[in-house]
Amino acid sequence: MKLLTFAASNSRQSINKHIATYAASLAAGADIDVLDINDFEMPLYSIDRETETGIPTLAQDFLNRIAQADAVIISFAEHNGSYTAAYKNLFDWASRIEPKVYQNKPMLLLATSPGPGGASSVLATAVNSAPYFNGDVKASLSIPSFYDNFDLGIGKITNSDINTALINVVNNLTNNK
Repeated sequence: MKLLTFAASNSRQSINKHIATYAASLAAGADIDVLDINDFEMPLYSIDRETETGIPTLAQDFLNRIAQADAVIISFAEHNGSYTAAYKNLFDWASRIEPKVYQNKPMLLLATSPGPGGASSVLATAVNSAPYFNGDVKASLSIPSFYDNFDLGIGKITNSDINTALINVVNNLTNNK
């Protein structure tokens, strides 16, 4: 199984990238492709810009990475209760090429934050909207209080209940693709 994983964040120290990468590592035998959305930075989307300059090739490159995967894990950072501007911009450009951005891929959607809410607002939005963009959401999980539950030194979740829940949702993704 080829598993595409990434954080919907452009932070170089993204806690969501740690969660996404760790989750992917739990998929036994998977060929893991870790995407960094910083590699897909494009001008802010607007119809005027699209008309004047066309769609950046990076949008197609992003869609190609999804197309090459058997399944997708995304961990969403939450900015003011919603998607990060960087992810939303990438998604908007890609959707101008292919409205069904997620291409019927089985998906595990995650989110974490430093606080007890675990970015649950953005995760709920992502879970609810993914089917409209041809995402086959197999499972989702919000991970609260990142710094209390994840050890950056060893790159693992330290809370056994949360770790078990993550293992279960990863298994749900990989066993039901």
